[in-house]
Amino acid sequence: MPAIVLVGAQWGDEGKGKATDLMGEDVDYVVKFNGGNNAGHTVVIEKDGKLEKYALHLLPSGILTPSVTPIIGNGVVVDLEVLFEELDGLNARGVDTSKLLISANAHVIAPYNRTLDKVTERFLGARKIGTTGRGIGPTYADKMNRIGIRIQDIFDEGILRQKVEAALAFKNQVLAKIYNTRSVEADLVVEELLSYADRLRPMVADTALVLEQALNDDKNVLLEAGQATLLDVDHGTYPFVTSSSATAGGACTGSGIPPTRVSRVIAILKAYTTRVGEGPFPTELDDDNGEFLRKTGAEYGTTTGRPRRCGWLDVVIGRYATRINGVTDFVITKLDVLTGLDTLPICVAYDVDGVRHDEMPVGQSDFHHAKPIYEELPGWSEDISGCRTFEELPANAQAYVLRVEELIGARVSAIGVGPGRHEIIERHALLD
Repeated sequence: MPAIVLVGAQWGDEGKGKATDLMGEDVDYVVKFNGGNNAGHTVVIEKDGKLEKYALHLLPSGILTPSVTPIIGNGVVVDLEVLFEELDGLNARGVDTSKLLISANAHVIAPYNRTLDKVTERFLGARKIGTTGRGIGPTYADKMNRIGIRIQDIFDEGILRQKVEAALAFKNQVLAKIYNTRSVEADLVVEELLSYADRLRPMVADTALVLEQALNDDKNVLLEAGQATLLDVDHGTYPFVTSSSATAGGACTGSGIPPTRVSRVIAILKAYTTRVGEGPFPTELDDDNGEFLRKTGAEYGTTTGRPRRCGWLDVVIGRYATRINGVTDFVITKLDVLTGLDTLPICVAYDVDGVRHDEMPVGQSDFHHAKPIYEELPGWSEDISGCRTFEELPANAQAYVLRVEELIGARVSAIGVGPGRHEIIERHALLD
């Protein structure tokens, strides 16, 4: 059975968790393949007649579906304290987390990396990237510098101590002499990490082998991205990006599944655009419309609580996501948030110093100076939250979706019209 990749098409917060949850009953494995606890999914599930909200940060959203085996892949960086806090929180709410598997090759966020992340951002001042301060970037840097700590190292105290001491030999010099911050004691780091070993051990596996066997047994495997296309370290709006590969290509390297096993790429596109942190944002709205989108869409970070920057839908970005990821299907989320707006502008191109760009500009400077060129569509006032077929949508809502589909170059297979799992319209099957 081929694998399916699920990615965000914008700057994150598109509703990937909801899409995963929608397919949950038909999926056997859900794999988080990149990122860490620097982003989150909010999933709303109907339980015993009530809507329950779950905020997930490090764990794959498939953990909420009893039939799914959730996996944290080798491409993820793991904060062990956050991992167990999140597991304990779900267990307290009656969620069975016993099936979770974690790659032995995933890297661990050491306490000193959280410290470095925070002091570096403060040091950058106005030039800051806008990170969450959770140590994600420094941990990926350690991975590439080959001084990182992996999950498997937690089970060998000798190796763990060698790696921690080697890393701190340099990092303590940086903390003390550049940032004027106290040094980190290796013994305390080793003690903290070893304290998780016994509880962690049953969860650790050769997850690439597990997934290979699952695919050979005709199981459905969903590879779930953290962050999104425009935050990808290679293909995003660098340097205002995350430190991992959040596009479809990263699904293979971050899970150990070869690209020949992937048959479908599903991208999540919010019906408007949001962004958290620093960086360019051509359609950003600093007016009443922006505040309307923020309040109506409850646009506040799942992990940080930060208010999100809001703007009109940008299909230049959508086309870029289609191309970079090889998108076969789009899921449009939060279409209901647009209800009540008289006019709905869609950014179809950019103006950069008088030159029209129908695709993403090559240069970072051009993107910073890009001005949106809008096409305006009429809005609708009808409540669409109860619609369950495309034909039930108001004519103007249908026209909006069809025009977006035409502009982004891939079919729209599902449309979210509310926060719950049931509040979605399926035009085409996401799983064959």
